[in-house]
Amino acid sequence: MMIRKCLTICFLLLCFNQLKAQQYGLFNTKTLFDGFENPAQKTFVLDSSRQFASNFLLPYFGIHAVVRGNENVLRTLLKEGVYTTADVPLNTGKVNSLFQHTNIYLLNFKLFKSYKYHKEIGLSWQLRADAQVDYTNETLAIFDNYLRFYDENNKNFNNALNDRGYSQSYHQFSLSYRENYNKKLAFGVKLSLLSGISYNKINIDNSFLTLESGNGPMIVGLKGSYATNFQTGKQLGKSIAPFFKNPGAAISLGTSYSAKSGIFIMANIKDLGLIRWSKSSYVNNFNNLNDPLVLDSLDEMAPGDIENAITGVLTKGSKNYAFYSATNAKADFMISKTYGFYTPGLIVSKNIFHKGGEVAMVNRFYNRNFSVNVVPAYNLYNFLQVGMQGMYQTPNFEVFLGSDNLFKTTSLLVGKNDSNSGVSKAYNSASVYLGASIKFGYVVEHPQNSSYMPGVGDDEQSFFKRMFSLFKNGKK
Repeated sequence: MMIRKCLTICFLLLCFNQLKAQQYGLFNTKTLFDGFENPAQKTFVLDSSRQFASNFLLPYFGIHAVVRGNENVLRTLLKEGVYTTADVPLNTGKVNSLFQHTNIYLLNFKLFKSYKYHKEIGLSWQLRADAQVDYTNETLAIFDNYLRFYDENNKNFNNALNDRGYSQSYHQFSLSYRENYNKKLAFGVKLSLLSGISYNKINIDNSFLTLESGNGPMIVGLKGSYATNFQTGKQLGKSIAPFFKNPGAAISLGTSYSAKSGIFIMANIKDLGLIRWSKSSYVNNFNNLNDPLVLDSLDEMAPGDIENAITGVLTKGSKNYAFYSATNAKADFMISKTYGFYTPGLIVSKNIFHKGGEVAMVNRFYNRNFSVNVVPAYNLYNFLQVGMQGMYQTPNFEVFLGSDNLFKTTSLLVGKNDSNSGVSKAYNSASVYLGASIKFGYVVEHPQNSSYMPGVGDDEQSFFKRMFSLFKNGKK
């Protein structure tokens, strides 16, 4: 059943390796990625860059996985290919957490529109996925070995399956625009159409589980809510293509300020939007506490039968409704200053609708066209990551490779062949991202140096100055 994926989403998402990543090392790099993610950022350099920029169907690709809680389960799975929860303690009240933010640019294209106000226009196609899940130790154990719940001294596991969280994925088609308001201040906007792919949200606020003997009966009670846009693989397949069956819209706003002292400040509101999931979606408020699920003869049941019976409580009585979900909007702030070959930068990022955020310190070192970034980042869930990024960048070509958590990635990979890989390492993480883009066309030179220049000779006006003038006139 597809619902089982929501109950065990912590490990399924790890298998797909799609977890929280912001790639802070790419902020303020004036790469094509930077220009789309931070709408006020420049992508072109006057007198050097060519007029058009694209990734030429070479996707920007990022993988980053983080799981905190019962780390040995994943390490044993990687090392031995065995999923076991034998060492996971039960009835402790412990809650584990997982966070996801995946962002893949399948196609992007940007053009330099005008010298005056340095106007740039871009088009992009992204795949996005977000998730936040809190899950109990008992949720991990119930789908591994039900005998773990047979305890002569304590047969009642209250609130054992109290899980909550959501996951959603969607296509994002965007139009971006940026311009200089004056020599120091710039503004940018990114307007997006969304096409939802998948959505799951679960909230179990009351539960109990009792196992009378090794052969049963097992008694399970659950109370909560569940919403999804699919219950079968065929239904999910109909949403994968961007046909806007589940339409949505989002907006990103950005600004940057470059002071005479060399201090650079950037602020963004990113991906503030909604998705409307179609009326064929499923919504269910379930409560079987007074008439719980009873499973007998457990030794004759396959593990999948037990899983299907328990997760079936979530879907029994589901009704078809349309509903709305918010995108995982973020607020970012960055301040930096260049000192010769070294540029430090402080970044604060906070989720708007959901809990979570990060504080990162970007340390960028230059040597001609090469740069190396070292990026320690503190997650507000109380763990530290150290990332590293290498980049080769010219005015018309750029390629980069990095990891948001270099040491944990190395530890996890080495641990596959390490005899001590079953030992807990505080938390597990694996991360890698890479990308490239090329510029082509006319060189965007200053007017006095060129026989051709986009926007030269036209009666150009500032979009943002016209917009702000409306507010000034309204005050009069």
